[in-house]
Amino acid sequence: MSTILDTIADAARKRTARSKQIIPAEEMIRQARAMNPDTGFPFEKALKKPGLSFICECKKASPSKGLISRDFPYLSIAREYEQAGAAAISVLTEPEWFLGSDEILREIAGSVSIPCLRKDFVVDEYMIYEAKVLGASAVLLICALLDEDTLRRYMEIADSLGLSALVEAHDPAEIETAVRSGARIIGVNNRNLKDFTVDVRNAYRLRKLVPRDILFVSESGIRTPEDIRILRDAGADAVLIGETLMRAKDRCAYLDYLKGRTRLKMCGMRRPEDIRSANRVRPDYIGFIFDPSRRRYVTPEQAAALRSELDPGIRAAGVFVNADLPDILKITEAGTIDLIQLHGQETAEDILTLRNALDQRGYHNVSIIQAFQIHGEEDIRQAFSTPADLVLLDSGAGSGQSFNWDLLQNADRFRRPYILAGGITPANTGEAIRKLHPFCLDASSGLETDGKKDPVKMAEMKRRAEEAMTEGTAEKTHITEEATGEYS
Repeated sequence: MSTILDTIADAARKRTARSKQIIPAEEMIRQARAMNPDTGFPFEKALKKPGLSFICECKKASPSKGLISRDFPYLSIAREYEQAGAAAISVLTEPEWFLGSDEILREIAGSVSIPCLRKDFVVDEYMIYEAKVLGASAVLLICALLDEDTLRRYMEIADSLGLSALVEAHDPAEIETAVRSGARIIGVNNRNLKDFTVDVRNAYRLRKLVPRDILFVSESGIRTPEDIRILRDAGADAVLIGETLMRAKDRCAYLDYLKGRTRLKMCGMRRPEDIRSANRVRPDYIGFIFDPSRRRYVTPEQAAALRSELDPGIRAAGVFVNADLPDILKITEAGTIDLIQLHGQETAEDILTLRNALDQRGYHNVSIIQAFQIHGEEDIRQAFSTPADLVLLDSGAGSGQSFNWDLLQNADRFRRPYILAGGITPANTGEAIRKLHPFCLDASSGLETDGKKDPVKMAEMKRRAEEAMTEGTAEKTHITEEATGEYS
């Protein structure tokens, strides 16, 4: 019985046969050989840098998830990845199941300065020469598709062209094959390509079978900082992340989150002085409250004036409570806000309606945040079931009090980022980051003195957050060094 991998490989053979009719093999080889082979293997160099490297993927669809990105601005996505500190970019060129193309690779490779991996199902040496001509720095070779002699020959061709080969394995036997063949980079796919189930610990289990002088990459199914911690502890050199980043509304923010950085949001901005303080402190987000019943309420006109003074590197959220859809859209379309934060009794249907309205107007990257008051375990479960892009966990509307953070000790099982709010102050900022590692901390009253934003408290929150995250980075480096020794 054939698997989906067999089906895709068969389609790749037919596709290559058609490509040879357009550009004969001899001509493709000539073009590839005419290019500079003395590349220095930039893909490998990128993965050898200190710390865990991130290979970020551009793909429109997949066999297991179907369409991932209806609006697929691949060049802007690739530039986002580069800006966010990606070591390399993986580009799908398989056209039938992943909706990729050779042209997408050509354009991305020509638009970024970091190396690109051609992610395809290589079943013919023609595809390696083709990758060189398209501008790739590396090719993917899948052990499940290639016998050992073919794998070795394909790596030799890649080497002669100055291309790195990421050799993908799924089990101990394939790891042995990759090592015997002389692979310099071995990737373990956590997704079973026969039935597409995912187990992120697959890479953890197989890491010990790969010698330390071979670069080790974990691929697929990586969604949380906990996944990253597991793989870092195992001694991985790099991770390849696709669907998780492709679905994120803010890819730079999500990559930061995976790297262990907690973002900061300072909410309830009302005065020009507040904006000037934010511009000095530089939180990731500020918030405008559009609920007339709240003390920190601002009109859309006031918010627009304040936004015009905001540093363009700081994003703005709009806080709404049971607001009408046209009112939310009007403020969004005016360019006043980048994120929509809902604090009312909005239903899942309301959120999907809002998402559809935003997408129809081209606001694909505007995130929807839904806030939940947390009193017990059931509230946690309900919160993480929302179709909103982000979950905000709060103690209550403007209470200024924290809820019981112990309720979040097992929040990793939901495999979703969350914003922690309610009683956040400079004093407990470090504790929140060290204990919970949330996607973002959201503070408002904790940053005020006599009901007004206090620039000293804002700066202190930022300082304590950076201090906590610096400590976390140092701890991760220590753990990685220990893991490295274990497999040396």
